[in-house]
Amino acid sequence: MCLLVNETRAYEWRRDGYTISTERKRFDMGVIARFLAEEAYWSPGIDRDLVEKAIAGSMPFGLYDATGAQAGFARVVTDGTLFAYLRDVFILKQHRGRGLGTWLAEIAVSHPDLTTIKGWMLATDDAHGVYAKVGFHSLKRPDWYMQIIR
Repeated sequence: MCLLVNETRAYEWRRDGYTISTERKRFDMGVIARFLAEEAYWSPGIDRDLVEKAIAGSMPFGLYDATGAQAGFARVVTDGTLFAYLRDVFILKQHRGRGLGTWLAEIAVSHPDLTTIKGWMLATDDAHGVYAKVGFHSLKRPDWYMQIIR
């Protein structure tokens, strides 16, 4: 179920005592920044200011438990029309094993403001099965893609 929460176009989805929300005021930046800096293999040591700036320029999704505490997070980097990149998806350890990562990814790729997106990308080292359930697959033409890593 998707609910338009307020005039700022914040959305909420609820399932099994958990809520996914796009309401930025709800994000626990301490939890998010700490996880990305200390536990995420893709962003070790990242500075909190960079995390906050990245979230400000993205479409973020917070996952909350029944008490309202941050249980997970994801963000979409997008032009809002044709292309989107799903990243920084995580579920805190105590909430894993409930299908919440798949649900969070499903919500992100089906967000009502992203229905025209044809090209979705993500990178993962260890969660291919989670994202396959949402429709992601290996690149059909990896030779078309290039990258710069700094």
